[in-house]
Amino acid sequence: MFESITESLNRVFRTVLGKARLSGDNVREAMREVRTALLEADVNHLVATAFVDRVGRLALGMEIIPGVQPGQLFVKIVYDELVKLLGGEAAGIAWDASRPTVIMLCGLQGSGKTTTAGKLAQRWMKEGRKPLLVAADVQRPAAIEQLRIIGGRIGAPVFTQAGASPVDICRNSLGAAELHTADAIILDTAGRLHIDGTLMDELDAVRIASEPKEILFVCDAMIGQSAVDTAEEFKRRLPLTGAVLTKMDSDARGGAALSLRESTGVPIKFVAAGEKLDAIEEFHPDRMASRILGMGDVVSLVERAQEVIDEKEAKAMQAKLARNEFNLEDYLNQLGQIRKMGALKDLLGMIPGLGPQLKGMDLDDGQFKQIEAIIQSMTVKERRNPELVDAGRRARIARGAGRQPKDVAELLKQFQEMRKITGRMGRLGMFSGAGGQQALEALSPGALNSLAAGRTLFGSKKKGTKAQKKKKDRKKKRR
Repeated sequence: MFESITESLNRVFRTVLGKARLSGDNVREAMREVRTALLEADVNHLVATAFVDRVGRLALGMEIIPGVQPGQLFVKIVYDELVKLLGGEAAGIAWDASRPTVIMLCGLQGSGKTTTAGKLAQRWMKEGRKPLLVAADVQRPAAIEQLRIIGGRIGAPVFTQAGASPVDICRNSLGAAELHTADAIILDTAGRLHIDGTLMDELDAVRIASEPKEILFVCDAMIGQSAVDTAEEFKRRLPLTGAVLTKMDSDARGGAALSLRESTGVPIKFVAAGEKLDAIEEFHPDRMASRILGMGDVVSLVERAQEVIDEKEAKAMQAKLARNEFNLEDYLNQLGQIRKMGALKDLLGMIPGLGPQLKGMDLDDGQFKQIEAIIQSMTVKERRNPELVDAGRRARIARGAGRQPKDVAELLKQFQEMRKITGRMGRLGMFSGAGGQQALEALSPGALNSLAAGRTLFGSKKKGTKAQKKKKDRKKKRR
């Protein structure tokens, strides 16, 4: 996410950081480029102009700190203002202590409300809550069945009522929550292809009947600054308490995320990236600003790792890494855990300094399966002792995995290079003590493999330019 604006801003920063001193002309030129970057990212033009004006004033009036380059201070100003633009502080759910907390989801059709309901339910179940999903969308024929399927997959009860109106369904769900001893009620309301009076009247009636503690506007991030207009219309009729941005993995620009809070005053509470039901996270303005500027987000990376990595396994892995005994069986296990953490490009973008290097890189999560197939084609002895794999064994393993011997050789080479890195880290004590587990979780073997090999992850390659592709095609034709 945010690849477009990250690249543009980093280009501005490279220019500014190269200046020994910043003059008024330098700052004004930089701010023109920042404004262009924001507009190209589909940020609302009023938001972009106000942001640039604030940063420009602060940059021109900044005091020089001995030992700190003016360019670094400029980057710090942009970061601080970006955090403010995104909301300043994380805005969590206001849980009701005296009764089940009612969370009402609203938004246009196709924004992802039903899937978001399931994602929130699963997230809160992991936190020890007992949510009840309420199928209040009687307009879309498949909505009720979709919610039933999602509820079955995550083990959450789903309240439905055939033939009843959305208002009655939501009102009656309060009694159903008592039967299920639920402490959270998630109302999946209907959407429309556009905002109309009938939709808003129905939603307002649902609000009155169910008295929700939270009314969350669910918005497709890909619609960019149009999200602002839609959110403002919903806010005009409903007291929105927050927003959920969906399909963030498909949004390379970031216009919705950067415009929504500033334009509407509605805080972003969650962002969803991907179709999996665990692909949702709380929105933290400081972490998101860091990602946008290409500085990574180690805190979120560690949090994701902690959700999938067993504490005992992590400690055992610490010891193996410290002794440099990490083998291909451990590698296979780690790959499975990495896959549970989310999309590969998203994960690597959280590692500081690595995000900007991923531009144009073809990171195919399907290559995980290729690696797993190669390792699974090995004998137990070969997995534990990779150095035993000679030319004959490589050919046998390749046949079993449906790959070429050179693929097996490349994997083994990268694995050995990774072991050298982890061995040095172990000797330096980087996997011991209180910080050892976090280092292990944040620097997963998959990421270490990329960094140690000094090449793109798992043999992935940079996508060629159009000119390079044409040249390659011409060579093929000549053959």
